[in-house]
Amino acid sequence: MIDPFLDEIGKESQRSIKSHLTDYEAKLKTASPGDNHVRTTLNYVRAIADVAGFNIASDITADGVNLYAQQLRDLGRPVRTVEAYLTAIKGFSKWLMQHHKLPRDPLASVKKPNPKTDRRRERRMLLPEEWRWLEATTSGSGTNYGMTGYEPVMRYRTGIETGLRSSELRSLNRSRLFLAGESSYITCKALSTKNSKLAKQYLQTDLAMQLREHIRTKAPQAPVFGLPSTFDMANMLRDDLAAARRVGLAQANHDPEELERRQQSDFLYDTNHDGEVLDFHSLRHTCGAWLARVGIHPKAVQVVMRHSTITLTMDVYGHLFPGQEADAVTSLRTPDLGSTTLSFEIRVSWSG
Repeated sequence: MIDPFLDEIGKESQRSIKSHLTDYEAKLKTASPGDNHVRTTLNYVRAIADVAGFNIASDITADGVNLYAQQLRDLGRPVRTVEAYLTAIKGFSKWLMQHHKLPRDPLASVKKPNPKTDRRRERRMLLPEEWRWLEATTSGSGTNYGMTGYEPVMRYRTGIETGLRSSELRSLNRSRLFLAGESSYITCKALSTKNSKLAKQYLQTDLAMQLREHIRTKAPQAPVFGLPSTFDMANMLRDDLAAARRVGLAQANHDPEELERRQQSDFLYDTNHDGEVLDFHSLRHTCGAWLARVGIHPKAVQVVMRHSTITLTMDVYGHLFPGQEADAVTSLRTPDLGSTTLSFEIRVSWSG
């Protein structure tokens, strides 16, 4: 006797990877409208399949995938990159199993590396003192990578206050700014955000007023900021940090002790003594770090930063929340139960 269900799985397992990826692409686009995420995921799966020699679904093996991951490591690729490749192919193989195109998940045993063990770029936050110098210097710098007036400062401040990424700031146009009323905010369309969800970030009143004046004569679809290319974004911030450091050191010439302190510190350096980098994405990190340092509840920080889980928020900013250790120890105090008698009722249900 032939089991029709198993027979169908057998037929599906002999279909080409290419044909399955067409169906998988439709699934990804339904779950996540972000074209970039879908395209990247499919490219990762194709790359592994090509190198490992996976032509049909039943060709997929854990050994082939593990070998590809090791080749990436041998080439010096970051652990985070290896993790991304494995996440893509494991998601694909799990989908094949769940939709009865394979009898089991061949990659269930494949383990993804922990990116925390090999961070190639640790970012640091911009300290409040550094921000005051960067703000003052940049606002009077004249033309700055095609921007003039207060626009260069608004570009940085918007990044810090909203936690928006560089690509998200680049996607903003006048129609995405809602600056009337007491609670002004910015929205980013789902297609422009990393998690493919609409982002709504609130603004402080004075920044909202500056932005309102800035976009007053712009067309609805005109970009809010005239940002340079992605490559020049890093150069732009490095140049501005260097200029602010020069001004900060010059201003301290009259105070030898303060001058020495600034000269020997990481004051406005783009890379500190621990190798932590201050790049444009660090402005987003600064947003979460400043919120944590002033005692904003971790759940609120998670919402502002648009983290998928509170665990991610605490992993990144947990050490910055003030008084967490003291509060934790205090909460361990044994409660005074007095003469209260505690009773427990256990019910067990048996069947069979």
